Amino acid sequence: MKAAVYRRYGPPEVVQLEDLPKPVPKDDEVLVRVRATTVAAADWRLRRAAPAFIRLMNGWWRPTRTVVLGIEFSGTIESVGREVTRFRAGDEVFGSPGFRFGAHAEYLCMPENGQLAGKPANMPLDEAAAVMFGGISALHFLREAHVGADQRVLVYGASGSVGVFAVQLAKHLGARVTAVCSTANVELVKSLGADEVVDYTKEDFSSAGRVYDVVFDTVGHSGLRRSLRALKRGGPYIQCGAAKGALPILGGMILGALTSWTGAAKVIGGVARSTPGSQALLKELIEAGKLRTVIDRRYPFDQIAEAHRHAEAGHKKGHVLVLVERATS
Repeated sequence: MKAAVYRRYGPPEVVQLEDLPKPVPKDDEVLVRVRATTVAAADWRLRRAAPAFIRLMNGWWRPTRTVVLGIEFSGTIESVGREVTRFRAGDEVFGSPGFRFGAHAEYLCMPENGQLAGKPANMPLDEAAAVMFGGISALHFLREAHVGADQRVLVYGASGSVGVFAVQLAKHLGARVTAVCSTANVELVKSLGADEVVDYTKEDFSSAGRVYDVVFDTVGHSGLRRSLRALKRGGPYIQCGAAKGALPILGGMILGALTSWTGAAKVIGGVARSTPGSQALLKELIEAGKLRTVIDRRYPFDQIAEAHRHAEAGHKKGHVLVLVERATS
């Protein structure tokens, strides 16, 4: 099978298509023929080893643990292990291998009881690939912050892969949402249901005199000090996106811990986790017409390096989709 492999850390060009053995599912696994995947922040950060401490987990001099990236996908089940009962060959599915990665390939094995489900009935199969990373991340952090009815929630980076879901899910939870984005994305964010939109190229959200119950920074650019000016004392400040570089990240962690200790805000960060029922809820909301994904650009599999370049540039709307086509063997 063809897979997008990177053998060294570096720019998008280090990602190249290679022939790898087609995986064989275990008794409790299914084999998915991947239709589409995305290039998410987790993918390009591992490719760049940014921050540098990624090397401690994935090989210091070169990638050794993970050489095929890809954290979400959609596709068709090609075969199932003998113990599998939930799925059968031909089922159209969407899901995530989590931080095992591996979705940037023509085939992927997934545990029957992993993050895998039949695709939403009203969503094209390729678009179903762009749900799990942003949707699960947004849902996890909104739950951690206990967002509920009538709360005032600011979503910074509202047009990104996590932001588009954060706006919609916060609205689903009953919050009043103010979204922060650039001029080019104002109409998109309004269409997602935001009650108010702040164009950061024209206005500083922290200087407008508004106070929010929750500030959700999905891209790591809102700044803690600025956010505290717009956040009620002791309210949740969600750090989902991360700054580039180990020192800024470490500094942010220390400052966040001090901020929580003093009671100025409850700083929430870390890695998003999918809890039982999370994927089912996203699917249910999509099928009810209450949640949608946003696709910025589509790239063929042999242009995945360009997909990395666009995703890493930091100005995409929603998701960068990669259409994985089956290669001739």
